[in-house]
Amino acid sequence: MFNPQQLEGIARKVLDTIPPEMGQAPQALKAQIKAKIQSAMQDMDVVTREEFDTQTAVLAKTRAKLEALEKRLADWETQTRQPASNANEQA
Repeated sequence: MFNPQQLEGIARKVLDTIPPEMGQAPQALKAQIKAKIQSAMQDMDVVTREEFDTQTAVLAKTRAKLEALEKRLADWETQTRQPASNANEQA
């Protein structure tokens, strides 16, 4: 889902909000914060920008195919109705 560098960056931003007078955060606290952030992100079903862009491209391609198929179907329906209309006119 998220690469370790992204999680590390988020954890660093959280740790940077700790006032300096509270001292340096121990490594165990950093690991806990990173794990909690990762868990929260998974619970929210958040996707990366890359995954989002990929799915957007797939959706656009699928929509284009659907539109092309709808046009072909409409053209086919028009063609199949015309001979029937001509037969009715001749009768």
